Amino acid sequence: CAERGTVKALKADLVRAVCDWALEQGFTPHVAVYATYPGVQVPDRFVQDGRVVLNVHPQAVTRYLLNDDGLSFSARFGGVPQSVTIPLPAILAVYAHENGQGISFPEPDSPQDSPQPSQGDAPPRSVRPVLRSVK
Repeated sequence: CAERGTVKALKADLVRAVCDWALEQGFTPHVAVYATYPGVQVPDRFVQDGRVVLNVHPQAVTRYLLNDDGLSFSARFGGVPQSVTIPLPAILAVYAHENGQGISFPEPDSPQDSPQPSQGDAPPRSVRPVLRSVK
């Protein structure tokens, strides 16, 4: 087999293989995305808890492109056409919608070139409510 030698190439090949398998079986391929990863462009209103699941069936998307850098396509969301861009590390899973079979990947680390908080920045605040006993 042709050797490209990178983890990114392997991940792209695995995503492609699961999508192809799902289509051959008559299933609908879906991609789970870490929506807050730098460079991800998805419709914000569909993001829940920092993630979004997208239907990538050929009948649902146009201009589909998957390569070692990521996935991009155009699709209609609420009737409005939008471009979607997903860097490869932001893909968390690809699977058949009908039966859930596919493959998942670990959540990505922040890229090296993304801004890191300085030591003077306040730590992130918890989003969970805190209950206190009041007497």
